[in-house]
Amino acid sequence: MQSPIVTMTLLKYKGFPNKFWAFTMMQFAHKYLKNISGLKFYKLMGTGSGNGFKVSADFSTYALLNVWESEEQANDFLDNGELFKLYRKKSIEQFTVYMHPIKSHGLWSKQNPFKPDADVPGDYTAVVTRATIATKHLIRFWRYVPGTSKTLEKYDGLVYAKGVGEWPIKQMATFSLWKDEKSMLAYAYNNHEHMKVVKKTRELNWYSEELFARFRPYKSIGTWQGKKLLPF
Repeated sequence: MQSPIVTMTLLKYKGFPNKFWAFTMMQFAHKYLKNISGLKFYKLMGTGSGNGFKVSADFSTYALLNVWESEEQANDFLDNGELFKLYRKKSIEQFTVYMHPIKSHGLWSKQNPFKPDADVPGDYTAVVTRATIATKHLIRFWRYVPGTSKTLEKYDGLVYAKGVGEWPIKQMATFSLWKDEKSMLAYAYNNHEHMKVVKKTRELNWYSEELFARFRPYKSIGTWQGKKLLPF
């Protein structure tokens, strides 16, 4: 069975009317997405300020994660889809990366939408981590996490990182792009602040649901912050 194609799209808005429209689409975009052929799973997400888990929101940036049966269906959505035509009209910048899942464990909305294919070659690596934080642990969680986010900026292999999520404070995720897997693993396993949070997670059982997924990017469309994030 063919592994799915995953796309992550970032959208940038300018001006209050467009930002407000983007905010409302967190609810209204479902009617466009729920019946699209070949779309197996999707998440509409807002973003946090900075590059990791943050309490404060970035109302100029939104994200859309899609899992497709085939690349052709993803292309049709991005080229011809009614929803994406609206996104292009309202936003000032769009960036989409196409990815093959290569590793995934955990659950997102009670399922794991990514069917990994470990044989995908390449250097560039993308990571999605997400968690639903147990209500009783919210204060303790947010006491620890911001320090970990700041340390991301110190890693040369990091191309881009952004905190994303379905709901502020409680349902959070990160999306990050790395030049190679070695750089990503160095952050995951050698960073003191990150390992401290991992240890606390195991000790205190912060999450009611969590997922970690690793991807091999192979195609990108558009720019972000005026630059091509990937060489393909």
